[in-house]
Amino acid sequence: MEEKLTEISTLGEFGLIDHVTKGFELKNESTVKGVGDDCAVMHYPDTEVLVSTDLLLEGIHFDLTYVPLKHLGYKAVAVNLSDIYAMNGTPRQITVSLGISKRFAVEHIEQLYSGIRLACEIYGIDLVGGDTTSSRQGLVISITAIGDAPKEKIATRSGAHPNDLICVSGDLGAAYMGLQLLEREKVASAGQIDFTPDFAGKEYLIERQLKPEPRRDIVQNLDKAGIIPTSMIDISDGLSSELLHICGKSHVGCRIYEDRIPIDYQTAVMAEELGMNLVTAALNGGEDYELLFTVPLHLHEQVESIPGIKIIGHVTEEKLGCAMITRDGNEMQLRAQGFNHLGKNEE
Repeated sequence: MEEKLTEISTLGEFGLIDHVTKGFELKNESTVKGVGDDCAVMHYPDTEVLVSTDLLLEGIHFDLTYVPLKHLGYKAVAVNLSDIYAMNGTPRQITVSLGISKRFAVEHIEQLYSGIRLACEIYGIDLVGGDTTSSRQGLVISITAIGDAPKEKIATRSGAHPNDLICVSGDLGAAYMGLQLLEREKVASAGQIDFTPDFAGKEYLIERQLKPEPRRDIVQNLDKAGIIPTSMIDISDGLSSELLHICGKSHVGCRIYEDRIPIDYQTAVMAEELGMNLVTAALNGGEDYELLFTVPLHLHEQVESIPGIKIIGHVTEEKLGCAMITRDGNEMQLRAQGFNHLGKNEE
């Protein structure tokens, strides 16, 4: 028997907010007042406040054909927290605003918020406000993350210096390959009633696309080692694009090495299966939400000893430009070919 869904109009805007945010407990001392007043109240006495916001549109940033609402809620929070960690900060609060079309019921929003709640619990975040409104087309999600960091520990995109080491966390290209796999199975399922997608042996790729994890562990381990990155950014639009952001803001060049770019075995297998260039996927795929950062050369041994970090190159003088040294020793100019949110996607 098909489950009876509850129309959102039966609760109204404020009733819906009360319904889906009930039970979110406050975890941070900086949160004075959370959901329930006209504004949230936060108190940060001796630290710098960090704020990041993202807007996600159905049909552009996510496809509900294959993205479960719970995973979407989790990912929407995770990608915002990643921005705070990329500044070497600690996220504390989020606000969630939704544009909801009439095809969504209360139960759908409950599923979305179950993912939001899970991310809040795992990363110790407080939900402190937001807004809901009607949408003419699909689902719109806007999340703002608020965090803090001591002034002397904040890592921006503009602090890289010649001879700094270029480091990345985790592995690259997996989320992009997960997206290609999901899209392939979506096409294969068209017009079929009883279709079972083939994800066997590629679960890691699906997880990296649907449930990315911000690298809190890397930030914490760098702090334990007493290492403050000279620059840092999270990899949302592809390694090449993010590296060019750092070099542009820092007025430097770079050299990275093809054979040092970390790539998971499943990513390599999928690239071969789809006839794609593996390194191109790792450079330009995006949505890995790993951390790309630079550290002074004398910290080589310390940073190399931290699990999950790989040194992939070094910073140069600006006049030398930005390039990758290929496996056969040639220089290939780096280009920003990742996702362009306001232009043609070149992925």
